[in-house]
Amino acid sequence: MSPRTVSTKEIQSTLRLPGPDRYNYFIKYIADTEEAWGLWDDGWAMGKDDYDRPTFPIWPAREYAALCADGPWSNYEPTGIPVQELIHELLPMLDEDGIQPSIFRTPEGDAVIPTVPQILTDLTNEMSRYE
Repeated sequence: MSPRTVSTKEIQSTLRLPGPDRYNYFIKYIADTEEAWGLWDDGWAMGKDDYDRPTFPIWPAREYAALCADGPWSNYEPTGIPVQELIHELLPMLDEDGIQPSIFRTPEGDAVIPTVPQILTDLTNEMSRYE
């Protein structure tokens, strides 16, 4: 599948969406492109939620991840995560380790923090529409 480029206009409008709508965009986008994105620099970028618990930021496209590669993550590069690896390896590992996925973080630090089972259900349901 050839990579899709997200236009500046789409980025600007998507970043203005409320969290639940950004989450829905995330699910649909990665079901379509079969890839999610994280930030990598000799290890994955990690964040914290409002209660100081560890989070793993995940974005729907390279462009969104790149916007957040600043501050403590300035040396990190957007790195693709194949959707099958996300479903069968990464999300179960995060769940087992008690790390919450931080979905579609914005440059302002806003993110949606769903449970791993919720992401797996939503993603699996969306992907079944493509079969």
